[in-house]
Amino acid sequence: MVSVWDNAQRYARHLILPEIGQLGQRKIRQARVLCVGAGGLGSPVLLYLAAAGVGRLGIVDHDRVDVSNLQRQVLHTTPDAGRLKTESAAARLRALNPDVEVVEHPVRLSRVNVVEILTAYDIVVDGSDNFPTRYLINDACVLLNKPNVYGAIYRFEGQASLFAPHMGGPCYRCLYPEPPPRGTVPSCTEAGVLGVLPGVIGCIQATEVLKWIVGMGTSLLGRLLLYDALSMKFREIQVRRDPDCPICGEQPRIQTLQEYEANCPNLEMEGVASLSGDEVTVHELRTALAHPESGVGVIDVRERHEYAVAHLPGVRLLPLSELPQRWTELNPNQRLYLYCRAGGRSLQAVQFLKQLGFQSVKSVHGGLQAWVREIDPTFPLV
Repeated sequence: MVSVWDNAQRYARHLILPEIGQLGQRKIRQARVLCVGAGGLGSPVLLYLAAAGVGRLGIVDHDRVDVSNLQRQVLHTTPDAGRLKTESAAARLRALNPDVEVVEHPVRLSRVNVVEILTAYDIVVDGSDNFPTRYLINDACVLLNKPNVYGAIYRFEGQASLFAPHMGGPCYRCLYPEPPPRGTVPSCTEAGVLGVLPGVIGCIQATEVLKWIVGMGTSLLGRLLLYDALSMKFREIQVRRDPDCPICGEQPRIQTLQEYEANCPNLEMEGVASLSGDEVTVHELRTALAHPESGVGVIDVRERHEYAVAHLPGVRLLPLSELPQRWTELNPNQRLYLYCRAGGRSLQAVQFLKQLGFQSVKSVHGGLQAWVREIDPTFPLV
């Protein structure tokens, strides 16, 4: 391993900081950090930690680079499209700092592999974009006594914190004991996200990691930092450890890792979740479109700008955002199939209409994502 002084010029601006110096830089050099996700949050986290000289950087991501990622996932470039994100990220990080050992984990984090992967690292950065992975990371970190540097983004807002019950602070479940109901929180693919937003939150996460490694400053332990990009304001919420927390409380009910995809439904994973009684498959949707004489009405509940880019032929548009004002345009006695991009918004629309007395309304399971995967891979899904 290259010593601090073998590459003093690279780390010169750290070495002259009294709070870091040679001792602090040596701690950074010896640190082992795992980043779950090489996307919007993982990009700034990994770039800055590699630049800082973290000794070992682990990257967990099973996905491949898509051109739509590049608006915010600055770790990757246009020629990387189609490449595994771990592979693309590793090449970029090694070019940035050859001193750093980059370890690729091109897998989906799961109950089966999470303990083995996390055990090899000192601190974990949650750069994930779905609830199953967030709860899995949290629970594994609690059980393994690993600090969890959390970050999340949505449209123009972001949040960050440090979860570490073994250090006297709360865990993610102290803040959010259970995942939100299925379909109530749109993903970035449905709601959108300001491209620079994950850069801000990811830099905060990277800062927390370096502070924890060196042992300097005041961390976000016990504090949830909230950021609003539109108003350019930060605010802070105190988060205390919950004595009734299901995993880190005084009488924990969760003592082993669970099946998180079943317990934490996620809009990005609709295609692998089980079908509910309020849903039909994309194959049933195709049948309805092919046989209009069946009387099934098909409704696209995405927003107008999404519909304008691409939609299934002969399908009516009624955005979910307009449904409370326009639901009377629908026939409550007609069989209706509703779809969106991933299945979350259409399921919300179904629940709304059922409360109004609609009896034969169904959501298309997996939405257009499932349509592309199972029916027409050439459909221009954005």
